[in-house]
Amino acid sequence: MSTVTALPADLPEAPAAKPRGLGIALAVIGGAQLMIVLDGTIVNIALPHIQSALGFSQSGLSWVVNAYALALGSLLLLGGRLGDILGRRRMFVVGVLLFAGASLVGGLAVNETMLLASRVVQGAGAAIASPAALALITTTFPAGKERNRAMGVYAAMSGAGAAVGLILGGALTELDWRLTFFVNVPVGLFVAFLAPRYLAESDRHEGRFDLRGALTGTAGLVGIVYGLTHAATPAGWSDPVTIGSLLAGAILLTVFVFLERSNPHALLPIRILTDRTRGVSLLAMLFVGAGLFAMFYFLGLFIQQVLGYSPLKSGFAFLPFSFGMVAAAALASSLASRVDPRWISGPGALLATVGMWGFTHLTTGSSYVTGLLPWVVVLSFGLGLTFVPMTLTAVAGVKDEDSGAASAALNTMQQIGGAIGLAALTTVFTSAFKDKAAELATAAQAHVPAGGTPTSNQLAAAQHQIALQAQTYASTQGFMVAAGMILFAALLIFVGLTVRHQTLAAREELEPAPVG
Repeated sequence: MSTVTALPADLPEAPAAKPRGLGIALAVIGGAQLMIVLDGTIVNIALPHIQSALGFSQSGLSWVVNAYALALGSLLLLGGRLGDILGRRRMFVVGVLLFAGASLVGGLAVNETMLLASRVVQGAGAAIASPAALALITTTFPAGKERNRAMGVYAAMSGAGAAVGLILGGALTELDWRLTFFVNVPVGLFVAFLAPRYLAESDRHEGRFDLRGALTGTAGLVGIVYGLTHAATPAGWSDPVTIGSLLAGAILLTVFVFLERSNPHALLPIRILTDRTRGVSLLAMLFVGAGLFAMFYFLGLFIQQVLGYSPLKSGFAFLPFSFGMVAAAALASSLASRVDPRWISGPGALLATVGMWGFTHLTTGSSYVTGLLPWVVVLSFGLGLTFVPMTLTAVAGVKDEDSGAASAALNTMQQIGGAIGLAALTTVFTSAFKDKAAELATAAQAHVPAGGTPTSNQLAAAQHQIALQAQTYASTQGFMVAAGMILFAALLIFVGLTVRHQTLAAREELEPAPVG
């Protein structure tokens, strides 16, 4: 899960004074970015252990992922604005310390509430630090070779974060799941200590914080996600809490749009979305993000709980996904200057749909090599082809005053889409699990010989097998809906992303978009 951060519109071309220790400065920025990005995946491997330790329900467990994604996605634009106005180095340090402190609380969590609160604060810290990290490259490194090298390292940290998170998460969970949180503390403190000594501060700019937009947008998204998640409880869709949450979320998001249209300091200027090419790209990313989060979440649980893999082995099981993404992204980058975006992203999204559909055939007897690996490779390659052109079309030709918001919007859409999608698919999973478990229990009871009484061991084994079969079936239902989401994104791309590659290149030359 990549992180594309907001770039301010008026980045300076060279630092006011060349700071000492550029190598250390690069390590500070790269280390912080790696820490932030990998936290999107490192917890996925630890989810079964977190569930057992803190007593999460199946629907509640999804909030461990969603709390972080919602906070990061909804506050990313505000985080970029904070750096512009208050100073990017200062906010970088504040964000890193907030992230490290929340990680400490998460590692010490003794109940669901404490852990989820820490995840929200982690996401807020990441939303403040991540935009500042990229912007600080331009204030710290001289234009040319030094800055290009720094940008390359930053991009590598962003790309490697998901893979490192899965492996590191597996290794740490083997020892104790709490270490997946504690590991951030010394890194964060070390980064915060070195940052004022090796990173140059940026100039401050006048402006206002769009707090009304941030509050209404965030509250609206939380309402939607909470309503979808609550629908998975026994109360169901007809429960007043479910209906009220969804309705309140929809109203607040409507108010958010109204406020952003009339606010000269809007976090997300509506004119960004009204451009057809950019709007289609962002909407498609919303649906792709929904399917991607579901894959990591449900597949991570399946690999450990059904296949019986250890946490570390589970982390390595996802490595082909990272390799496929990198290979496909390289291919898409080479094609982008010669092929129209929709003929790269469109087929890529169709491939991703096929990969997600492949997971719907999983059974309790599936093996990794034949049942999982082929579809992991197909999905990852498809997503790699999809992401690169959409990144280009989402930011190409944007006006200077909108560059920060546009460069953050793509990742915002991915995070928010993932949170909403995972909430919806968790509801699908929970409903399917209950129905399948009841069906299997009834069938098992019918096969008990008259007058026969199973032993406690036989009963426990039968219940365990029913749970595994129900979980596998419910996961396949979630994957089916996720495949439909990505297929919808593919149709959006084919129908709506009509910009030609020549036009896209011309827009980039006339109004260069920020690197992100």
